Amino acid sequence: MTSTPLHYAVIGAGPMGLAAADRLAQAGHRVTVVEADDRLGGMSAAFDFDGLRLERYYHFICKTDYPLFETLREFGLSDRLKWTDTELGFYYNGQWYDWGKPLALLRFPHLSLADKVKFSLHVLRTKAVTDWTELDKLQATDWIRNAIGERAYKVLWERLFELKFFEHMHNMSAAWIGTRIKRVALSRKSLLQEQMGYLQGGSQVLLDAYEQRLQAKGAQIKLSAPVRRVLTENGRVTGLDLGRETLAADRVLSTVPLRYVPRLAPDLRLDERQRIESIDNIPVACVLLKLRKPATKYFWMNVNDPRIEVPGFIEYSNLNPLPEKIVYVPYYMPKTHPKWAWDDERLLDEATGYLLLTQPHLKREDIIARHVSRYEYAQPLCPPGFYDKLPAMKTSLEGFFMADTSYYYPEDRSINESIRVGWDLAAAAQKDPRGGA
Repeated sequence: MTSTPLHYAVIGAGPMGLAAADRLAQAGHRVTVVEADDRLGGMSAAFDFDGLRLERYYHFICKTDYPLFETLREFGLSDRLKWTDTELGFYYNGQWYDWGKPLALLRFPHLSLADKVKFSLHVLRTKAVTDWTELDKLQATDWIRNAIGERAYKVLWERLFELKFFEHMHNMSAAWIGTRIKRVALSRKSLLQEQMGYLQGGSQVLLDAYEQRLQAKGAQIKLSAPVRRVLTENGRVTGLDLGRETLAADRVLSTVPLRYVPRLAPDLRLDERQRIESIDNIPVACVLLKLRKPATKYFWMNVNDPRIEVPGFIEYSNLNPLPEKIVYVPYYMPKTHPKWAWDDERLLDEATGYLLLTQPHLKREDIIARHVSRYEYAQPLCPPGFYDKLPAMKTSLEGFFMADTSYYYPEDRSINESIRVGWDLAAAAQKDPRGGA
């Protein structure tokens, strides 16, 4: 326990905010978590999807998610972690191909043997990277093109970048895509078999465990409590304006998207606000489809077909054996894209059409429920040099600290990274010489 317990207010009750709050409460501090939503979880929150409790956005666990494994052990939840032998599919110009295994690569007819060797060597080299500093300086599509050749890049990668990043596709860091390649490549039980994990009962199991331990430590959790402003006096944080009440606090930790921070904390220095505002994000509209029968044998499906304007499908029920078949269809797109303004029904119809196009054995009546979840700041855009672009967690306001999914960099978004960054944020706040540590 620290010698001087303080009152910490944590903005955001996603896994990052809960992990930070938990560390602070364990250290003996008084903690209040405030969340604008009516439930815990952020992007990992669940909802009632036509009678099935399901997360709004898909999640999966890899073999290298060590902070998550440690957290599950602490909570006595390790037995809820289940592993599935998963299959990867690739839909290329109207035909499905197995993917993700050496034999599948050898059989793929649209690359030369030289292309396949270059592709395999690139994955092997990327798996071995431990320091991402040099790749942080490189542009991702150039890095991939130089490693595997123009033909393989166009077949395997170009459409994925185009349909996730659009006009930003040639301004992404090689370190960001490299860590994604490495994380998935290392999540195998053998050379021949990929294996992914899920939590039995969903992420809600972990969210509930955090809530129970926080409450046992005397922490408060306020839901449906959007923050109007971080209150300050003489450059020092004094609390939060919640509209209906004022919450006094010695320290404030923000885990909501950085783009909200200049509005919530207008007393930050101008250059700091400008640095935050320079970090862009791609929104997502994630379509969920419930089916009467399986669509495929694959969990993850990449798509390269000129008729289909999504980068892939995720048949989540092929990872987590749910009582009903579930497919996620993610639409990543900038807010300037015309489809972001489409109503949900139009997106649902298009996604349904794409699935039926790729799965002729399915009929429209086989889709028994549909839903769209939208998140405005889903994917940080991480250009070359992003390490230097990120502002420090400790801000110019005394007692105010911040992080969001941008701070996972160079890692991609996952609950594992949420926990790791939540721990880092709590540690940064407590290392402050005025933080009571």
